[in-house]
Amino acid sequence: MSDKVRAEVGGGHAPLGGSGSLEIRDTRTGKTYAAPIFEAGVVGDETIRGMDLRQIKVDSEDFGLMVYDPAFMNTASCKSAITYIDGDRGILRYRGYPIEQLAEGATFLEVAWLLRKGELPTKQEYDKWVHDISYHTYVHENVRTFMQGFRYDAHPMSMLCGTVAALSSFYPQASDIHDPQERNLSIIRLLAKVPTLAAFAYRHIKGLPFIYPDNRLSYVENFLSMVARMSEPKYEANPLFVKALEVLFILHADHEQNCSTNAVRAVGSSHVDPFSAVAAGIVALYGPLHGGANEQVLRMIEVINHPRNIPDFIAGVKGGKGQRLMGFGHRVYKSYDPRAKIVKRLADEVFQVVGIDKDLEIALELERIALSDDYFISRKLYPNVDFYTGLIYRSMAFPVDFFTVLFAVARTAGWLAQWEEMLLDKEQKIARPRQIYIGPGERTYQSKLKPGGLK
Repeated sequence: MSDKVRAEVGGGHAPLGGSGSLEIRDTRTGKTYAAPIFEAGVVGDETIRGMDLRQIKVDSEDFGLMVYDPAFMNTASCKSAITYIDGDRGILRYRGYPIEQLAEGATFLEVAWLLRKGELPTKQEYDKWVHDISYHTYVHENVRTFMQGFRYDAHPMSMLCGTVAALSSFYPQASDIHDPQERNLSIIRLLAKVPTLAAFAYRHIKGLPFIYPDNRLSYVENFLSMVARMSEPKYEANPLFVKALEVLFILHADHEQNCSTNAVRAVGSSHVDPFSAVAAGIVALYGPLHGGANEQVLRMIEVINHPRNIPDFIAGVKGGKGQRLMGFGHRVYKSYDPRAKIVKRLADEVFQVVGIDKDLEIALELERIALSDDYFISRKLYPNVDFYTGLIYRSMAFPVDFFTVLFAVARTAGWLAQWEEMLLDKEQKIARPRQIYIGPGERTYQSKLKPGGLK
């Protein structure tokens, strides 16, 4: 046991701010150390500071003890007052408000204000917020030219990432991130322009002319107009689709310290402008393990092809034959994803209008099996939000590779709130994780090239 470090908790539960401590006895040296335990949040999340472990050393030349935690499975990188998740109980709250209540009664821009400001807006604050965002929906004409430089078959997420990053060159003053007015203007510009850029990307891959914003419309209606408007003088969206997209934007607005939010915070910690930080979030969201998950649901359904093939597919999943059940289970939620419950009801409403085809039959049968089969229940593989959102987007005739763009439009609100919170947190420094070096020790250089150089 001489190579072990043994820890025992002493002092009981600490009050808010912390007064208990973790006693750590290093059996290598026989020394005992104390690390204060801090409680934070409404449920008393208990933590110790990683730097408190640095005091544990074998000798004065030792660097000190570090924590090895791949993928941040049990490491808190920040303190945040924005989003609360209890994965075991299936709880999601924005600034204390249950997601179910916000999805039922709020607008997306109301939620965007809430995420950033911490409180719901008054009527006067909300009207000015909507006006300011509507005012900034247009993009510079050079952005159109920039977007037209992409190939016709470019992935829309690549296009969105490139154009959002390019905005920093149009607004160089955005680099003055410590000026509250410049910061506020950049946040408004991003919330206003990301839907415009997303719609332009859609029109580009469809070979259609770009549609300018119509600021007489609501945020969601304006986005749908830029996506789908053809020759009509005024676009009138299907009210059910407007409602569906508004709710989906709210559900996707933030989700604590996920991969893309962590990317925005990490890149933003270098004090780069917010356009570049949000572009980093878009890149992270692009991945199939993150924002691309709902796209993978539709790909899975394409592979199954027909409801009669479901039993064989399920058998393959259970038998570990390479099949993966996409859209089920979640890294955080160990019960039913609270967002999935909301989207399930929304999906039923949409399907009543658009009807059910072969692919929807496949999806609904997969859902039925997962909710009734002990194999999936015991592994807590419940349908997650990605399972239903992909189906709704498909029923609205969005192409599969555009699903993640819709996710990015919504998540921009959360990224910006998290970015600003990080920036104003005096404990935060430039992100720079430690590593455990596992390479060779010092070696003497001897060239293996033949005389005269490499042949």
